[in-house]
Amino acid sequence: MTALNYCKVLIVDDEQLIRQGIKHFMNWEQEGFQIVGEASNGSEALSLIEELRPHIVITDIVMPVMDGEELTRIIKQRYPAIEVIILSSFGEFNYVRSTFQSGVADYILKPKLEMRHLLSVLKLAASKIPGLGEQQSEADGKLSVDSLLEKLLSGYNDEDSLSSVGHYFPHRYYALIGTKSVEGAGFVQAAQKIVAELIPDYVAHELPTGSECTTLLINTDESGLDKLLRQAKQSFRQAADSVADKAIVIGEPFDKLAMLHERYEGNLLKLMAYGFFLPEVPVFIYNDLPKLQASIEPFNLNRFTDEFKRERFDDAFDYLSGHVHALSANYRMNVFEFKSFLGNLIFNMTVLLGNMKYDNKELDNSKFTYFRAIEEAATAKEAIAALDWFIVLAKACIADKAEQPGNVNMKRLLDYIDEHYAEPLNLTEMAKHFHFNPSYLSNYFSTHNEEGFIDYLHKVRTDKAASLLRKGEAMISEISGMVGYSDHSYFCKVFKRHTGHSPSSYRRQYLK
Repeated sequence: MTALNYCKVLIVDDEQLIRQGIKHFMNWEQEGFQIVGEASNGSEALSLIEELRPHIVITDIVMPVMDGEELTRIIKQRYPAIEVIILSSFGEFNYVRSTFQSGVADYILKPKLEMRHLLSVLKLAASKIPGLGEQQSEADGKLSVDSLLEKLLSGYNDEDSLSSVGHYFPHRYYALIGTKSVEGAGFVQAAQKIVAELIPDYVAHELPTGSECTTLLINTDESGLDKLLRQAKQSFRQAADSVADKAIVIGEPFDKLAMLHERYEGNLLKLMAYGFFLPEVPVFIYNDLPKLQASIEPFNLNRFTDEFKRERFDDAFDYLSGHVHALSANYRMNVFEFKSFLGNLIFNMTVLLGNMKYDNKELDNSKFTYFRAIEEAATAKEAIAALDWFIVLAKACIADKAEQPGNVNMKRLLDYIDEHYAEPLNLTEMAKHFHFNPSYLSNYFSTHNEEGFIDYLHKVRTDKAASLLRKGEAMISEISGMVGYSDHSYFCKVFKRHTGHSPSSYRRQYLK
């Protein structure tokens, strides 16, 4: 059976255990169904419906963001051919009754959810779908392998399925090669090419990991595995530079496919997390990792608080900065714990200064901006940079400067643009210079300045160009390059938009 023959099903429930239970309870493809996706609320489901076009939606009734009642109503308005099956509890019958008015196919009580009953309900709903036809019980080979690997990744071991796909993986050993790169397709092609050059006899299969990362499962014999581990670092270094914006990771090998979940969750993803602290390392191999720094003492919050209360702020900030940078050298540290630690420091500093009668209103109002910057940081440097910027505001609050604390960091950005406007300056390069996430820096710039980054850069450049035009010494074509525009016609458009005159018209008016 090809993918087109399956009745496609989308599962919508805010409880992950329910979703996983439905997905992996049986081999749905053998019954003529394919679970094409899952969502935790109605809003997520609508996005997936547009993309996946399922035949049937199984949805919970009570969910956050958008509940099953509203989801059903919208589905029947936009996609009337889609059949909807409701999951509900005993006390939700009024909701269920309202969904029947929208045209649901059936409903099932969660406490009595039994998969054979669900299968019969699905088959009944599928029989109502025009053009779908009778479903056969044959399974497409590739889909069966994908389905099995998805089960194994979720921690479900299916011995029958493992034995049935054994011929797809004829060799004894397995290894995982992955990256969090956004260039997933490019990485898969490059990785398979490298493996083919190293190991003539192997099988490769891309794992269905979703958007979490891109991962290849390699199946080979003992000699192939030995060669892969010995030469992979050298071979994959170039691939990391060309097709991956994150480190490439090779996990610990294993000899049983049933170990896939353990090696993926417990090994490969942990190795990938090391890239947060070591973004300059292009390739991580499980048995060839950088040497760890000496262990450091836990952060002494009492010491830090005492320094603050005694108003020995320089000593407190020096201690904090030294500890944070030492902590970031421990690449095995949990990323969530590291970010939480930085966020707690920001919270504690805000509270301490407020308790000490400092005017911490600006700090209190802006702390959530820095929480978000830390949460979204892709590297430890970006997270520490957010903390450093908050410390600048804290120092301004302590010094009680006439300048508003919120403008201190903005001035650093504006000064940098004023100094580098003639260069090919863009938001990404500027964010890299200040160790910030580009999207966060864009939001920060718009929040704290009248113009966004691009408009402000154009304003600075056109002001400088106007000054050069008034001097009358340089040609207009030269001036466009002098203020940072490589395209002369684009410069003329930007200049006219900001001044109301073309460069030549502006010069003539001034000279008159």
